Amino acid sequence: MGARRSLGRQFGWLWAAYAVSAFGTWLAFDAFPIIAIVVLHAGSAEVSLLAAAGLAVGAMVAVPLGPWMEFRRKRPVMIAMDVVRFAALMTVPVLFLLDRLTFAQLVVVSVVVSAADIAFTAASGACLKALVPGDDLLVANGRFESTAWTATMVGPPIGGAAVGLFGPVMTVAANAVSFLLSAAGIRAIGGEEPRPARTGTPSRLRAGDLLEGWRYILTHPALRPLFFNTVLVSGLIMATAPLLAVLMLDDLGFAPWQYALAFALPCVGGLIGSRLSPRLVARFGRHRVMLTTGALRACWLPGLAFVRPGVAGLVLVMAVELGLICCMGVFNPVYATYRLERTPADRVARTLSAWSVSSKATIAALTALWGLLAGVTGPRIAVAIAGLLSLATPLLLPRHEQAPLPEREPAASHS
Repeated sequence: MGARRSLGRQFGWLWAAYAVSAFGTWLAFDAFPIIAIVVLHAGSAEVSLLAAAGLAVGAMVAVPLGPWMEFRRKRPVMIAMDVVRFAALMTVPVLFLLDRLTFAQLVVVSVVVSAADIAFTAASGACLKALVPGDDLLVANGRFESTAWTATMVGPPIGGAAVGLFGPVMTVAANAVSFLLSAAGIRAIGGEEPRPARTGTPSRLRAGDLLEGWRYILTHPALRPLFFNTVLVSGLIMATAPLLAVLMLDDLGFAPWQYALAFALPCVGGLIGSRLSPRLVARFGRHRVMLTTGALRACWLPGLAFVRPGVAGLVLVMAVELGLICCMGVFNPVYATYRLERTPADRVARTLSAWSVSSKATIAALTALWGLLAGVTGPRIAVAIAGLLSLATPLLLPRHEQAPLPEREPAASHS
């Protein structure tokens, strides 16, 4: 099958760089909240602020990065973002050892890392499109997807054990080192990367360039509905995460290890889905698979509102999460490929940056909003409302197949 064929040495290094940074990120999962609570004795309001600020402010800081990197070589940008994340994260263990770590420092680091994440993701999408032939994009995105779910499944348990043995600050240091290793992997890709040339646009960044990514998305008949669908679904899913933690750990009395197990084991569904994705596309067609799994992934969230105490409740959560993640495992690489195919090479960085900024900002806003809603209605009802809203999101999926636009071929500059 295509899922097993080689995509070349250069893709292999890009994939390895992604894998090591993804594992490092999930190894340090929840390290910042733990440091804020255990080391700095922060309250729930401060912990919520830490989570929201990193996403929201980081997204705003990243807005000019998409246009800035569009006409630059992408690999140096990716290496720079890895180095920025390494340097920012390493300030945490250093200041901890000097007994100078503060809550404000954690917020600043969270913002810097979030902004660098957005820039790196946008640049890596453009890099992937340049390295991999169009016919292999789905296979490549499927490998990234399976790697992401493997890191999600394996990283937190190992990270939890590491926190118990070495403390949360050391997991932050390990995450920092993973970005340094990622930078080395990207450097090892080798070969000459031509500098993208501007075609009829000024050499300096203009104010209007900041909105070019959104302008392209919102005027594209296929990307516009897909944009609203993916941003809203991600926002609703992530907004329920802290509510489920409160519901299961506080209201229903589940042990922390049971809560972790309920969300770690179902990640195997992501591996299954990402492996099935190319085969399903080959049999049923890309657009049909995207529509079907995009609709199916919206049907699982309401089930989380019915969780009860005991083994039955734990099994229910795992079954719902398994179904949701399996659908996402199929949908995500198909949609990522669909998006890349319909974005010209000279707009990929701006488009992916705008998409990521919008997603992170929406997650931050909906997480805050659903926190307020849960304060009024309780976490169970708030989760149920999010689930009901998710049932309407398939209406935003593109209903008809749209052929990819022909690529423009600007002359590449090697200067």
